[in-house]
Amino acid sequence: MTLDQPHPDSCAFSDRDFSAIAEILHRETGIFLGDNKKNLVYARLNALVRRAGFGCFADYVAHVSARPPNAARQEMISTLTTNVTSFYREPHHFEDFSARVLPALLEKAKRGERVRIWSAACASGEEPYTIAFEVLRQAPDAGRLDLKILATDIDPEMVRRGARGVYAEAVAKQIPPHIRAAFLPENTVAPAAKALISFRQLNLLNPLPFNGAFDVIFCRNVTIYFDPLTREKTWQQIVSVLKPGGQLYAGHSERVSGPAAKSLKLNGLTAYRCTK
Repeated sequence: MTLDQPHPDSCAFSDRDFSAIAEILHRETGIFLGDNKKNLVYARLNALVRRAGFGCFADYVAHVSARPPNAARQEMISTLTTNVTSFYREPHHFEDFSARVLPALLEKAKRGERVRIWSAACASGEEPYTIAFEVLRQAPDAGRLDLKILATDIDPEMVRRGARGVYAEAVAKQIPPHIRAAFLPENTVAPAAKALISFRQLNLLNPLPFNGAFDVIFCRNVTIYFDPLTREKTWQQIVSVLKPGGQLYAGHSERVSGPAAKSLKLNGLTAYRCTK
């Protein structure tokens, strides 16, 4: 990404402003911004600050720092949050899920048992829909089973986009043609796939509001943005809601760290089985 440099008539952006914004983002989302991200923050927020009518960043920072949290703070967080995703991203995980994990889950569901899959930090929905496509490829009648996919993200706009299930051509063409024809006709997710998924806003830093545990959790390319302590706490929370024998998929550059690692055994490329 090319970062815009401050223009003479742009809003002034001080180190103090950056520190305040970085502190809010870390407190609210766990994302850590080093000093080398100052130009990135400026580039993403400058137009937003000017559009909102603030004469300088200091006034904007005072506004988003107010209590209780306001819409401007959520807009700032959404603007600074990285939402990179795609259908079948890191395809080895879906190959492993479909070949090794899913058949047993479908047998379980066909016996009338409960099966739950969680796509944490789902962004605009491509990951949970990919999971649903793979489920339906093996079990076209999955909608009749007690098999559900939970898709969550901290950004409410991403949650809304995911729930709509409508994608641009550039996004849809990432899907293999035969799968796209079956489950994303006219770039809109097929009703059978939508019916398997519930989209919800959720902050991974907060206590998880789940009554039951999950058979499979996809939490990929999330903790790389956290500081080490936040990363360990997040993994510990996630593993706490993973069933014994359940499967966890992390991102390609992530490794589970801290106490959670004691409850997991590596059984694939950034793939883990719960041993607790």
